Amino acid sequence: MATLYTHAESNTRKTWLYLTGFLIFIIALGWLISYITGSYIILWIAVIYSVLMSFFSYWYSDKIVLAMSHARPIKKKDNPELYRLVENLCITAGLPLPKIYIINESQPNAFATGRNPEHAVVAVTQGLLDRLERTELEGVIAHELSHIGNRDILLSTIVVVLVGVVVMITDLFFRISLYGGFSSRRGGREGGQVKAIMLIIALVLAILAPLFAALIKLAISRKREFLADASGALLTRYPEGLARALEKISQDPHPLKSANNSTAHLFFTSPFRGKQSKGFMAKLFMTHPPVEERIKALRGMKT
Repeated sequence: MATLYTHAESNTRKTWLYLTGFLIFIIALGWLISYITGSYIILWIAVIYSVLMSFFSYWYSDKIVLAMSHARPIKKKDNPELYRLVENLCITAGLPLPKIYIINESQPNAFATGRNPEHAVVAVTQGLLDRLERTELEGVIAHELSHIGNRDILLSTIVVVLVGVVVMITDLFFRISLYGGFSSRRGGREGGQVKAIMLIIALVLAILAPLFAALIKLAISRKREFLADASGALLTRYPEGLARALEKISQDPHPLKSANNSTAHLFFTSPFRGKQSKGFMAKLFMTHPPVEERIKALRGMKT
């Protein structure tokens, strides 16, 4: 019989398996392009540029996301009950108390951000506070604290760097191919054919490689949601509270006006309403697992 512990361990193993596959994919892609171009300069430029760009995102992403979401900080006197709830869960989880923010929107939702547990933030919408019962709210907050405790933010940053590397490598390769940057020892007609083949390869890589990288990133994001569900339920010892919260939130029709494609993956559930599709291709590009699957997993767990 599956338990909360085995589910968490299983999702952790699968996440690192995805990440290992991602690293192998990047190494293979870099080797292929370096082999074709006969130079490792493109690979090094792409890696350095992506790391530098992601460095800024890592240190300032929380401030950017909070500003985009129109979240405002609150003190303990503003909502003592919410503060006590978060404090109790943090004590149980062995985490420092994060800063707490409120988003003045009617859709029930929440997210956690910050570069590490010592600089973490938990943001909840007013709709979440208005709609959920205490046990349900505890489940959602425990889920978000689990993202902090599981170092999901660090993992997400690593994945962003890896996706950036893929995009940069393929973009440079395509530009070099497009402007005739490849030299060929064969002249005339045969040399022209070689350049044409290189251009076709570059075009295919420019289209498919970033797409494949994005799919891996989304797959890792979905696995982290399952893991946070399992960890959150373990923290509260009451999976049903989190399951009921998912049911209520998924049935709410209100859109989250401050959400967009760049921040959607951070939220407890997808902030978009009326746009979900259950088709196979649609599931590949989801930032979150289907709510039905998350509820089924939670109700199949034993504490």
